[in-house]
Amino acid sequence: GITGAFHYGLQVSIINSPAEYIQSFIRETWLKRYGSSPSAEMITLMWSFIVSIYSIGGLLGSSSAGYLSVRFGRKKAMLLANIPALLGAALMGLSRLCGSFEMIIAGRLFSGVCGGLAQNVHIMYAGECAPRHLRGLIAITASTSIAVGKFVGFALGLREVLGVEALWPILLAANAVPVLVQLLTLPFFPDSPRYLLIDQKDKEGCI
Repeated sequence: GITGAFHYGLQVSIINSPAEYIQSFIRETWLKRYGSSPSAEMITLMWSFIVSIYSIGGLLGSSSAGYLSVRFGRKKAMLLANIPALLGAALMGLSRLCGSFEMIIAGRLFSGVCGGLAQNVHIMYAGECAPRHLRGLIAITASTSIAVGKFVGFALGLREVLGVEALWPILLAANAVPVLVQLLTLPFFPDSPRYLLIDQKDKEGCI
């Protein structure tokens, strides 16, 4: 769940670093397709889609969090959240190779779904699993992870790291790293006691 929050913070900040390169990519792609340069208004519109579509994805992910956390359990719901995250990372990472800025828009949408879903399920899962004396400390891990994710996103976006024209697709796909960490570690964690008792009627498993 912490990696889901980290992924959210990373995605929120990371898109600001290669803005000029992505806008240049939109301009070049448009010119190759249609034989004419797009207007400044069109580039602004496409860039607005890229930035704002993440919030729409977050809304979709948040809206489905309640259903998925009951239908599959908190842990499996967070594992399912990795699917759109990996898909989004792949779309954004391959966008320049495929010559499609639409892939960036779609990738941001899928990343938003992951962010909205993981954020909500993480809070439920952590609160239900934490011992009573640690519940307050565990509850703030989401906001802490978002802050760390934003910091790492800004750091990766520096020109000395990945914030250069040749590496911006790798920068956009960097959110796959925390997702892979969660995929490798989360299966070893237990299910939520509340889910086991109330939704699965598994009293022994809950205890």
